[in-house]
Amino acid sequence: MAYWQWGQADSPHVVLCVHGLTRQGRDFDVLAQALVAQAGAASSVGIRVICPDVAGRGESDWLKDPAGYQVSAYAADMLSLLAHVHAQSPIGTLDWVGTSMGGLIGIVVCGQPGLPLPVPVRKLVLNDVGPALQWQAIERIGAYLGKSGHFNTVQEAADAMWTISQSFGPHTPEQWLALSQPMLRAVSSAADSPLRLHYDPAIAEPFKLATKEGAQQGEAMLWQLYDGIQAQTLVVRGADSDLLSLETAQAMTQRGPRAQLIQFEGVGHAPTLIAKDQMAAVAGFLLG
Repeated sequence: MAYWQWGQADSPHVVLCVHGLTRQGRDFDVLAQALVAQAGAASSVGIRVICPDVAGRGESDWLKDPAGYQVSAYAADMLSLLAHVHAQSPIGTLDWVGTSMGGLIGIVVCGQPGLPLPVPVRKLVLNDVGPALQWQAIERIGAYLGKSGHFNTVQEAADAMWTISQSFGPHTPEQWLALSQPMLRAVSSAADSPLRLHYDPAIAEPFKLATKEGAQQGEAMLWQLYDGIQAQTLVVRGADSDLLSLETAQAMTQRGPRAQLIQFEGVGHAPTLIAKDQMAAVAGFLLG
């Protein structure tokens, strides 16, 4: 599994940042740099931020069998990654930031205290995700998932991605272009269009099998896992989110780890954690 690392390579304080369904680890560039700067100013030990590309995304390999594109498999991959990182330089403190799918993976890992982590997760940030997911949002995501698209220029691709990403909230053109560039890969020079999206279109295959009834069954299991979380937990919610309802977010403050909840106006699913107020909330929770 490919990953991006920021900060001091030997720091015992590791923050694992795990991206959303069609995204990749470079989504966290801005947040990672902010965490490194803030931690470095406060301590000589600093911080090590690890941002993996989940299987089938970014620089990580595509799977031969699309059935492997499942949260349970991703959770196992994260355990392997953390064991690798721990072997390079021991982890003393472990925190987790998960956006959407990355948060679901975090719930699976943190909700099972017996899993072989180097150390238990101390603090968990769940970015616009929880045990109960709104079915209409799953249908919305399914409508574009797997349609990888081909583009002539980075700007053309950025514009196309913006049409399905406006729920991310306000971004300057420069911010959006910076988020868009790592989402693209070059294709054969013989192709009509030289750029395509980074992810394996086959990640859509398991998603196509999802049903409303199955989602409801999965919800019960996720609540059980959530109730088992022992890490201090922060739920970040876009106030206009169609995936994480306010009702679910509030329930998350009353059970399990009794999460803190912060909402951002003018943002849906999901906050990108590059706006100053969003970064400040996450950094304050992790480093405070």
